[in-house]
Amino acid sequence: MCGRFTLTTPSDELASAFPGFVLPEDPHPRYNIAPGQDVLVVPNLENRRAAMYRWGLVPAWAKDPAVGHRLINARAETLAEKPSFRIPFRKRRCLILSDGFFEWKKAGKSRMPYYVRAREGRPFAMAGLWDIWHPLSGDALRSCTIITTDANPLVRKVHDRMPAILNPADYLLWLAPETEKASSNELQTLLTPFPATEMEAYPVSSLVNSPRNDLPQCIEPVPEAGLSTNSSLF
Repeated sequence: MCGRFTLTTPSDELASAFPGFVLPEDPHPRYNIAPGQDVLVVPNLENRRAAMYRWGLVPAWAKDPAVGHRLINARAETLAEKPSFRIPFRKRRCLILSDGFFEWKKAGKSRMPYYVRAREGRPFAMAGLWDIWHPLSGDALRSCTIITTDANPLVRKVHDRMPAILNPADYLLWLAPETEKASSNELQTLLTPFPATEMEAYPVSSLVNSPRNDLPQCIEPVPEAGLSTNSSLF
């Protein structure tokens, strides 16, 4: 699964990584984004404008928005089958912008957090789905979920799942509206593990265990038990 991620890239670098998209001019760096918080997504191709959506999908038909707590991730293999994801997969796909994510490695009775990112800290887009939930009164809630796939060999040393990170060449296909979309099978082929050779991972402080800690220290390397900081890099 993917339960925490980051978006710390400065606005000029983010704009360079996502040309043609309208992004915030001065996004606040986030070092420990947690479920239930707002995340930066590009939800469609109408104006290619990024927006803030709640992380944790609340389907349009849900009776209670609390269901979003259980729908922070969607398995790529079953998107077309699950009632919560079937229609969003057909009609409401999105990019969820990030530059790294956390996974926890079991070590006896404890778990050690690892930070996983593209080499050189390049930002990327995770494949996502979104939906709109309308309460009886008040504003509509726009929410999203991160699609996960099998872990690549690097991430598998920590966890068996990872976010489905899209190739930049596939962004427009993934966002295309239903009338122009590819078949479900073709879309599924986009949701493969990101190449391990283009990523790196290292252990980080347990500060990240609490969503209250949104600090640069959350992504600083720490020594793994019995190893130096340098030798613990994957």
